[in-house]
Amino acid sequence: MRVVFVHGACVRDGAWWWRRTAELLEQRGVLSLAPALPSCGEAELPAGAAGPGLSEDIAAVRQALLDSDEPTVVVAHSYGGIITAEAAAGVGTVRHLVMVSSYLPEVGQCLSDFGDAGPAPFLDVDPESGTFGVRPEFLVDTFLQDCETEVQVQAADHLARQSVQVTGQPVRAAAWQQVPSTYLLCAQDRGTPPRLQREFARRAGSVVELDAGHHPFLSRPAAVRDLLLSL
Repeated sequence: MRVVFVHGACVRDGAWWWRRTAELLEQRGVLSLAPALPSCGEAELPAGAAGPGLSEDIAAVRQALLDSDEPTVVVAHSYGGIITAEAAAGVGTVRHLVMVSSYLPEVGQCLSDFGDAGPAPFLDVDPESGTFGVRPEFLVDTFLQDCETEVQVQAADHLARQSVQVTGQPVRAAAWQQVPSTYLLCAQDRGTPPRLQREFARRAGSVVELDAGHHPFLSRPAAVRDLLLSL
């Protein structure tokens, strides 16, 4: 099999975020990739195209899924679950979805339908530029408290401001309704509280709970590898 990783909101360079788990998978002969997301400023758009939003992210991930005929496990983190719901729909090679502290939206739902009311305190929303991002001073304590110091320091260089469009754009398909799915619940997550994750996870086929923060693929890569290899 191969693995396609879909990163979350307000970050860039998915290969960096997923690298610890990806390297362990490669040692077992499993290759992976992490598509660039246009809404995070990661990919060039055709001349004259409108600002990137959810549809461009979906197109980028869907193309990565269609580029191979290998059986594929899609691992979606946080906002990545919104993308994956539509991007993986109807792709015959996708055999399992793994949602990490993420969302399984119904058709017509969008990112803003999940979570508590109002912007989270760790987000900086700029209406003038139409973007939002993680406030750097909240990064470590909210998202990386269980990671090594080296990771915490480097992560700041991999943040990105993202088009706020993605929060209100609904999905047009729900791949998790047709494809087997596993929800990886992160019990020490301070960004997406476990009480919300448990609510989101009700739609998944199975749930695995891990004593980890928001990025278990960085803090507990061997555990994430083992989960993927067991599917």
